Amino acid sequence: MADTPVISPLDQARILSEALPHMQRYDEETIVIKYGGHAMGAEDSAKAFAQDIVLLEQTAVNPVVVHGGGPQIASMLKRLGIKSEFAAGLRITDAATIEIVEMVLAGSINKQLVGYINEAGGKAVGLCGKDGNMVSATKATRTMIDPDSRIEEVIDLGFVGEPEKVDLTLLNQLIGHELIPVLAPLATSATGQTFNVNADTFAGAVAGALRAKRLLLLTDVPGVLDQNKKLIPELSIKDARKLIADGTISGGMIPKVETCIYALEQGVEGVVILDGKVPHAVLLELFTNQGTGTLIHK
Repeated sequence: MADTPVISPLDQARILSEALPHMQRYDEETIVIKYGGHAMGAEDSAKAFAQDIVLLEQTAVNPVVVHGGGPQIASMLKRLGIKSEFAAGLRITDAATIEIVEMVLAGSINKQLVGYINEAGGKAVGLCGKDGNMVSATKATRTMIDPDSRIEEVIDLGFVGEPEKVDLTLLNQLIGHELIPVLAPLATSATGQTFNVNADTFAGAVAGALRAKRLLLLTDVPGVLDQNKKLIPELSIKDARKLIADGTISGGMIPKVETCIYALEQGVEGVVILDGKVPHAVLLELFTNQGTGTLIHK
């Protein structure tokens, strides 16, 4: 492994000075950061992410972290011998699976991330959408074309929900008070049923309700790619819809971009899809001229 390059104190001071305009831009603003299950990676990567979140809070930015946990859920289901299937890109969540999903998301992953942020000097508060009725949801439905009959069929996804309403009462007690909310993407129905919510969708709903300055979707790809597999640094909503229509944006990137469009229409100023495996990706995006990933705006 190569040695870390030595940076002189003068260069360190210059770097900090160049970050000033970016810090001023996000001063007292809310930034929602979706930290994906695949982007979490190893412990050292998660701890580095936690340090960056604490740095944001120390520079008067109000970070709100939403985390996923797909790989960790899959691992636990496998250990317990519970089979899990996917349809239309979402995990079919039966009664046995929702118990594991809640245990992994609101339990182990959430508290681990809270611990890393607190270890780095922050004051993280671990919550899920059920706390304070923060996020209420309705049952999600999807349709798929049967490959044999070519007939469109409704897929029962079980306890998978779509955000219906975000109540900011609890978040407003935390944001701006040196506390960092860390949210697991679980929600509750009007009848008290727990729903598993796609983390991107959950983050988009929360960011929209907060009218966040930025929503950052940390994932395992560089951003939106063109037909030559090159990164597209910036897109308008109109551009994004064209790329979905012509097939340039396809597969799992479609729901991510649709989440971006929804958040923008709810009042978020800009949404960035970026590679969470890049060291200090959040700081690169917010505090440098270089940026990273794909910025989607109105």
